[in-house]
Amino acid sequence: MTDTHFRIEGRAGRITLNRPEALNALTHEQVLDIEKYLLEWRDDDAVELIIIDGEGERAFCAGGDIQDLYETGRAGDFAYGKRFWADEYRLNALIWNYPKPYVAIMHGFVMGGGVGVSALGSHRIVTDGTQVAMPECGIGLIPDVGGSLLLGCAPGRLGEYLGTTAARMGPADAIRATFADTYVPADRLDALKNALCIKGVDIIPMFAQTPEPGPLEALQPKIDEHFGGERARDIINSLVHDDSDFAKNALKALRRNAPLAVACAVETIHRAREFERMEQALALEYRFTSRCMEHGEFLEGVRAAVIDKDRTPKWAVPTIEELPGVKVSHMLQPLGADELKL
Repeated sequence: MTDTHFRIEGRAGRITLNRPEALNALTHEQVLDIEKYLLEWRDDDAVELIIIDGEGERAFCAGGDIQDLYETGRAGDFAYGKRFWADEYRLNALIWNYPKPYVAIMHGFVMGGGVGVSALGSHRIVTDGTQVAMPECGIGLIPDVGGSLLLGCAPGRLGEYLGTTAARMGPADAIRATFADTYVPADRLDALKNALCIKGVDIIPMFAQTPEPGPLEALQPKIDEHFGGERARDIINSLVHDDSDFAKNALKALRRNAPLAVACAVETIHRAREFERMEQALALEYRFTSRCMEHGEFLEGVRAAVIDKDRTPKWAVPTIEELPGVKVSHMLQPLGADELKL
């Protein structure tokens, strides 16, 4: 079996990410292959729905495979990264607008790029052990793959909280934050997949159950109180004046992440609330990601988290308080002829 297993079973076009040793991290080649099959199946009357899942127990997809991005960026080749993100975002837009039911089985870790090939679909299934997160700010990126729009749609200020702290969502919290729709117990997933191939998505309610409550519902008032500021600096100022455990933990999480990425994440989430189309969110995210290696903190973030694994990134601007607002404007300004084309 290759890195991605494509086949037709009954009514369903099935996609299985098959890199369990890498937590099914998504490569550039996989992005292009998935796009190819989705386009073929879109026009194939024999395929009534899509089912995407991941091999292994630990992860559906823990994100994009960033090794090539890091190596090319370190070599001064910024064109590869731009091409990768443009191709990935084109796939994200295809999934968001797909005319047939797109069922994602979101088990284990579902992070970053994994969110883009699952939570943008029409039917998002979470289960026992699901952990959804947008942890990009930790490596100098912003929540992308359409994540800015998903975060902007979350109730209250959950979007700013989840996007800047990388807090993980279990099944109930993923549903609450609009990253998923339905909880199905793990021991029912195989039966669900078989039933989907035979009867289609109308069978899903027969498998759905109510998950145990997650922490976000109880934390919502605190989140709305502190994460409603216009800028990241306003969020920091609010948290530092609260002695609660929630504020201390949220502040600690924020301080770990790249200040430039955190500030830009807040701005993109705010703008995304006004968007009417996923393509608008992806275009805004691309303005940041296309610049993140040459003008941002991505290479240092990946070095600290993945390459050297010392967990001590040396950000160019150490704190959000010291970050000039013009840096945010620069990272998100239009790209002119180089704007994302979908």
